[in-house]
Amino acid sequence: METPDDLFQRLDQLNDIGASLSDERNLERLLEKIILAAKQITRADGGTLYLVSEDRRQLHFEIVRTDSLGIAFGGSSNQPTSGKFSNLPLYREDGSANDSMVAVAAAMTGQTINIADAYAAQGFDFSGTRQFDARTGYRSQSFLTVPMKDHEGEVIGVLQLINAIAESGQVVEFSPADQRLAESLASQAAVALSNRQLVQQLEALFESFIKLINLAIDEKSPYTGGHCQRVPELTMMLAEAADAASEGPLADFQLTDKDRYELRIAALLHDCGKVTTPVHVVDKATKLQTIYDRIDLIDTRFEVIRRDAEVRKWRSIAEGADRVEAEAKFFDFCQKIAADRSILRQANIGSEKMAAEDIAQVRRIAEIYRWRNPEGVEQPFLSADELENLTIPFGTLTAAERDIINHHIVATIRMLEQLPWPRHLKNVPEYAGGHHERMDGKGYPRGLKREQMSWQARIMGIADIFEALTAKDRPYKEGMALSQALGVLEKFSRNGHIDPDLHAIFVKCEVYRRYAEVFLKPKQIDC
Repeated sequence: METPDDLFQRLDQLNDIGASLSDERNLERLLEKIILAAKQITRADGGTLYLVSEDRRQLHFEIVRTDSLGIAFGGSSNQPTSGKFSNLPLYREDGSANDSMVAVAAAMTGQTINIADAYAAQGFDFSGTRQFDARTGYRSQSFLTVPMKDHEGEVIGVLQLINAIAESGQVVEFSPADQRLAESLASQAAVALSNRQLVQQLEALFESFIKLINLAIDEKSPYTGGHCQRVPELTMMLAEAADAASEGPLADFQLTDKDRYELRIAALLHDCGKVTTPVHVVDKATKLQTIYDRIDLIDTRFEVIRRDAEVRKWRSIAEGADRVEAEAKFFDFCQKIAADRSILRQANIGSEKMAAEDIAQVRRIAEIYRWRNPEGVEQPFLSADELENLTIPFGTLTAAERDIINHHIVATIRMLEQLPWPRHLKNVPEYAGGHHERMDGKGYPRGLKREQMSWQARIMGIADIFEALTAKDRPYKEGMALSQALGVLEKFSRNGHIDPDLHAIFVKCEVYRRYAEVFLKPKQIDC
């Protein structure tokens, strides 16, 4: 017979379990804790936890445990319940309650069912239990089936315990004390579970809004859309490698589940400010592109000056000039403008670095040609804006356009700082807003130095750069080969651009390789 001390001890266990359940964020681990706790305080050999399906038509097997048979499905067992156990329908085909099954009856009535011996029970179908016993040599005897009700009194699951074990080792009936403790635990567990589910639903809704923002960016520009999806993946790869470090400057860097979630949200939002960036700047594939590529205007001007030259040729012949000489002169001019046209078209494409002699060629072309506009007024062959764009030394953006692009990080910070972040996400603006800072203080927008930045912001900086270097969907360049991108990162590590300790982890743990295998073209993986 149970003594008062034994009961008090079990009540203390119940209190400890309740606190543990409220702290658990992972849903699968929470469900596992519930069934293990219920078995512990009732001294049950086996237990099953069911959850009511979203359509409230079935009970899903979530966790199954039987100690004496070594059975463990669901939770941390790495053995899924799906395929092993069929869901229990709450209703028969005629629409009536399927209350011949004890777990279903508890869910439908909201009442605890305590059975001393399943084989002698009346009104319930234990044929499946008998078949299980016949296959395994087990003897399912006492059953305690407890509905789990949320704060609104709605049944969200069922906790079923099997075979209470006495101190003598014999299977006995679940006592009234067992039942009260199990019901109390089920009540606490239901609240913890419904809270966890509610949090998950809110998190899913929040992440859906984030994806909505990224979709808006993607609709504006498919190039940045891919970036918004890849940077979070690389960020988390590097963060996990840093978390696993057992020596060196990052030995004390540890991430909890909350930390991981916070960092992932920041990574997903790191470019949300690009919704404010004009499309023609984000998508500027060539130097002369605005709403359209202005290289076609220059092609038209070349055609205008070619025709002007042709008119001069025929006029000179009409005035008595030697025809052969005039034709040769016109041919040479056409060859020259064809070559110069090719030079401008090549300059328009953009590159990682435009050679000084190529810039000089563009300036030469701008100076030697003139053309007449539709009003007959003679104009410089290239406007000041066209000349500025065609002599851009790196990429396709002018200094002013780079300022517009760079403003997206200011917009990101402003947008994120407007949100009432909960405590576990309060660092999102700092993490997301710091990925363009440099360790030497020469970054933007705040010019922060290394010691002023969190590890997480520094991690995102490396992820953002490496993704941009290797991206295979940029409009103006091919993605770098892995060896070339690693060379750039090595240079950035030495010159104060990125964090050297994180760079060392990135290389040592081959984070780049795991990323490359998923996101790069095979021809880019050259090392």
